[in-house]
Amino acid sequence: MSVELITILMFASLMLLLATGLPVVFALGSVSVIFAYFLIGPSFLGQFALSMFRLMNINAMLAIPLFIFMGNILERSGVADDLYEMMNKWFGMVPGGLALGTILICTIFAAMSGISAAATGTMGLIALPAMLKRGYDKKLAVGCIMAGGGLGQLIPPSSQMIVWALWANESVGQMFIGGIIPGLILASLFFFYILIRCLFNRDLAPFNSAEDRASWNEKLVALKAVILPILIILGVLGSIFGGVATPTEAAAIGALGALISGAVYGRLNWANLRYGLTRTAQVTAMVMWIMTAGAGFASTFSALGGQQFVTTAIGGLELHPWLVIIMMQLIYVAMGCFLDANAIMMLSIPVFIPIVESLGFSTLWFGVLFMVNMELAFLTPPFGINLFYMKGVVPSEINMGDIYSAAIPFLILQAIALAICMIFPQTILFLAGMVG
Repeated sequence: MSVELITILMFASLMLLLATGLPVVFALGSVSVIFAYFLIGPSFLGQFALSMFRLMNINAMLAIPLFIFMGNILERSGVADDLYEMMNKWFGMVPGGLALGTILICTIFAAMSGISAAATGTMGLIALPAMLKRGYDKKLAVGCIMAGGGLGQLIPPSSQMIVWALWANESVGQMFIGGIIPGLILASLFFFYILIRCLFNRDLAPFNSAEDRASWNEKLVALKAVILPILIILGVLGSIFGGVATPTEAAAIGALGALISGAVYGRLNWANLRYGLTRTAQVTAMVMWIMTAGAGFASTFSALGGQQFVTTAIGGLELHPWLVIIMMQLIYVAMGCFLDANAIMMLSIPVFIPIVESLGFSTLWFGVLFMVNMELAFLTPPFGINLFYMKGVVPSEINMGDIYSAAIPFLILQAIALAICMIFPQTILFLAGMVG
């Protein structure tokens, strides 16, 4: 059987299985096993076991459950409650102040936990009722929480950056550094979009009443809410960028910081600890199974000559390199409508990274571009994961149609951020080059 036909059959089979609703791990695994068994031989199936053992022996893999645990504990620690109260005091008199404060809190939360679910779920429970009670437009309130929550995908320490770095043979620290400026660009676009829109349409977000506005003394006292978050961020990111700790060691620092935060707020109890450990085990197991199945798929595809075929075929088309990069980004957008980021990574890295290298582009730049693109995937109907996180916390009068329409302006802003990072690669590479 020709490599061309094998490539078509493998991906067609995978898409067919995914279309039936089969979980990604079983779709990847079954296609890998069937093609390996019949086209290579039963002996090749041992590669799947070897792939799992290799994963377990990678030291950096320990950072994934630690960062997930940190995010889950912070979600229950009470840090977000104090941060929101502080933002309300400082931004309550600004048009759209609570929505602006939500974006800032999500940015801080992203830099503490690196998990989108933590910020989206927490702010959905804290910020959404407060905004709706004050008469905020429901689509603006829902949209800012979904978009801000997704920043954990991009702003370090992102757990998915660790997965990408491991599979694409990048430095985890460099990936983290490369995501800082794009993350701040995206947060700034959200912030100024809300501010400008609310300035021109005051009905979207009423001001706090005079009696609700805090005095300067109350504002200054409220700033104590940022002490613990800043210490956690410095402990995690500062230790990595300063060369004091590896990402795995920094993840342990972050987990300890989350436990201390829970203790300070009096919420380090057995129920919250059990929640954090259970959720960490669930999410880590899911990630590990997807990575194992993806490794099997990549091994089979490469052994059958598919990877070399795709790289040669793209090179033979003689397309402009930038056109190839744009096509890849459009493929990511389409895949993001139906698959989660981990599955997309497992499918695309073995195919796309060799092409990016052959075209002379930085693979670090391309990796961070992927993370920016996955910001779109978090909000893209029909299966954007933050859409469903949001549906789980909104009141009954907000339906799925409202949530979809609330995401549209923020999807446009995310597309603008992706274009900026593509046109100006130094937004990603500048800090990474400085730190080295």
